[in-house]
Amino acid sequence: MKPLVSVLLVTRDGIATLPAVLGRLATQRGCPAFEVVAIDSGSRDGTVELLAARTDRLVRVEPRDFDHGATRNAGIAVCQGELVALLVQDALPVGDDWLANLCAPLLADQRLAGTYARQEPRPEASALTRFYLQRWAATARLPRLQEIEGPAAFAALSPARRLELCTFDDVCSCVRRATWEQMPFQPTPIAEDVAWAREVLLAGWRLRYTPEAVVYHSHDRPALHVLRRERATHERLASLLGLRTVPSLPALVRAWTWALATHWRVAARHPRELPRATALAVALPLGQYLGGRAGIAAAEA
Repeated sequence: MKPLVSVLLVTRDGIATLPAVLGRLATQRGCPAFEVVAIDSGSRDGTVELLAARTDRLVRVEPRDFDHGATRNAGIAVCQGELVALLVQDALPVGDDWLANLCAPLLADQRLAGTYARQEPRPEASALTRFYLQRWAATARLPRLQEIEGPAAFAALSPARRLELCTFDDVCSCVRRATWEQMPFQPTPIAEDVAWAREVLLAGWRLRYTPEAVVYHSHDRPALHVLRRERATHERLASLLGLRTVPSLPALVRAWTWALATHWRVAARHPRELPRATALAVALPLGQYLGGRAGIAAAEA
């Protein structure tokens, strides 16, 4: 019999975190029978060997062909479940009811296209990383149902409200395969989850933030990485939703002023974090400004 649920792991050189993730998957209780599928893009650290031994199926793609949307599509295509839980290699499920909690709303409400989980910082996360994660929508304690009345109502919303409705984080999520078959992820280097959320909401589906399902997931990223990621993300958000969080040079100066004061305050008790805090305070607003400008220019071209 086909499993009702598939868990799809997206991996590359994940040997440091995957043993714990796979171990936690093996302890899941109270959920329908499930399979574990992995899609790997060029691991060379023993990840492939580990996955071959401990998953039901392993798909491999060339690193040059990796794409956040297209690669997930390739993985979902070989999954057998009616529901597909998407999980990255360093998101560690918390408890043995993680999968049951993630799937339960989809089983109860046929209008739901997907659910996504709550993220908690890893124990070793820095003060700054914890500060950032606390501000993310996927860390709230209360569940949230996301739906729109139709394209005209969506168009009338502010860009910030559109983002609030279209937030969907596939670090840890679950999608209904029937919906995905109609509307797969768009090939894109970033924000594939937001683009998918926008499409399914406009088609009349619902999404649910499901904080009952929890994963440990966080990154202490360097400033240059953050700059590039913020630029790419906000270029995509501007083109998808018309969002510009830092729309002008005067706004950029104000954002730098606020960010420096805030970052220094957060890092005050951790002097070794002050250089990184300063660099991040510059990188974050700059990436948002550059990305928003590029996204609006592309949309108007």
